[in-house]
Amino acid sequence: MNNLFLRIYIYVTTPQLTTGPRDSGQATSEYALVMLAAALIALLAVAWATGGGGAGKIGRLFDQVISNVISKLP
Repeated sequence: MNNLFLRIYIYVTTPQLTTGPRDSGQATSEYALVMLAAALIALLAVAWATGGGGAGKIGRLFDQVISNVISKLP
């Protein structure tokens, strides 16, 4: 009978490692949200680059970088 009370006492007074809140799915949902945010940013960048004035700006930037690299060659 004392063994039973001792087991109950130990069970009640020690923190249980396996009965806490489970957050194993939290990392998966955070990863999914980060991937959605990255996809949205990429989509906005592609829309800007292919529409409006983005294509011209990217072309001028590329030309300027290439001309600076060529001017520094011996």
